[in-house]
Amino acid sequence: MPEAGERDALVVGAGATGLAAAWSLAKAGRRVALLEASTRVGGNLRSERADEWQIEHGPNTVIMKPPLYELIEELSLLGEAQSANPNSRKRFIALHGRPAALPTRIWNVPGNPLIGWGGLGGLLREPFVGRGPSDEESLAAFVTRRLGPRVLERLVDPFVSGVYAGDPQRLSAAAAMPRLVELERVHGSLIRGGLARLFTSRRGRSTMPREWRGKLLSFPQGLQRLADRLAEVIATRPDATLTCNCRVQRIAREGEYWVAEVDDGRRWQARQLVLAVPAPVAARLLAPLDPALAEPLAEIVYPPVNVVSLGFRRADIAHPLDGFGLLIPHVEQRQTLGVLFPSSLFPNRAPAGHHLLNVFLGGRRSPQITEEDDATQIGQAIADLSDLLGIGGAPVWQRVVRWPQAIPQYEIGHLDRLAAIDAALARHPGLSLAGNWRDGIAVGDCLDNGRRIGERVAGR
Repeated sequence: MPEAGERDALVVGAGATGLAAAWSLAKAGRRVALLEASTRVGGNLRSERADEWQIEHGPNTVIMKPPLYELIEELSLLGEAQSANPNSRKRFIALHGRPAALPTRIWNVPGNPLIGWGGLGGLLREPFVGRGPSDEESLAAFVTRRLGPRVLERLVDPFVSGVYAGDPQRLSAAAAMPRLVELERVHGSLIRGGLARLFTSRRGRSTMPREWRGKLLSFPQGLQRLADRLAEVIATRPDATLTCNCRVQRIAREGEYWVAEVDDGRRWQARQLVLAVPAPVAARLLAPLDPALAEPLAEIVYPPVNVVSLGFRRADIAHPLDGFGLLIPHVEQRQTLGVLFPSSLFPNRAPAGHHLLNVFLGGRRSPQITEEDDATQIGQAIADLSDLLGIGGAPVWQRVVRWPQAIPQYEIGHLDRLAAIDAALARHPGLSLAGNWRDGIAVGDCLDNGRRIGERVAGR
């Protein structure tokens, strides 16, 4: 077989995690090869321009935190970064067939219809609720125990749908929202712990300018610009290579080297191998090598999600769309998980006089809807949103993007699965696994995790 060459490290998968890992290795002067199966980098960071419409196939924004700020500054992208419209702080949740805004100030909580008297009572009782059981709790059980059923039903349930497309009855509280569980463990109360951390964060110093802290951002070309720029800087390093349309079919250990065979017969080898791919892909590649390592990876669920992008004349939507978007709780009994308002967040996402909506269907609770044809998807989205947003006309532009395996679910048993993976990894020196199936699904989490793995591998 033809040899593609020996490297210090191979990184398989050029999504956000793999790109960040490869960039850390390249900066450290390591000979690194980044292999990507598709024809482009970025994974689910994919932006598309069609005439005057610009859509995101995956995430629409990232949250500016110190590690991301440092990366964007390092990539010379700070001048291009766009901060979302200040209205993005406003979020809507469907309540009895009408959009209700979440409170943006603590003193607005008591009168907010989403909270209600039942929710307010749960909030007031929360500091006096004892610590929970030692066994792993579902997110639904954790929230109900600490904050009551109203907060679960009207706030946490739609949030989980919007972030994970998941089911709070299945998600693990400790895996999906570890910060909440940590607040209970350390402070005995979410409210007391939240206030303590707020006080500490205000006293601490930040390497990030105040005007960027916590802001939602994108770029004029969309979030794919971040992935493309990482690919550009990796390519400038003389000892780094990035190869797309290069699907790894087999990995093996040969002496002190890891070998990756790609679909055209070439073989890449290195002492360090980073698999920055979805869990099912990692499971497939690792099964012949170590079934005990592949099994817990294969158990991680990825439900399907479809993104329905709809363009309307502004006059055909009564709602001002003056916020980030609208989430729909499961109790509202609609198929749609939620909708974002991209043309309200950033300029040039829609033609003048028009609105762009990004609607999400499917997820853990309703995977079957994603199998319907495009016309059915579009019809379902309009039916679910017409009364909520006051839609009075047909869309003038539309697009359906399908993700058959969208977002990994951190369900009950996830931490045990990760422990089993880490234990099995100890048998394979030089092998690292990374991706959004652990340590956070957000783009910023993936970039930071990739950076840390790259630095760790570079130091070996």
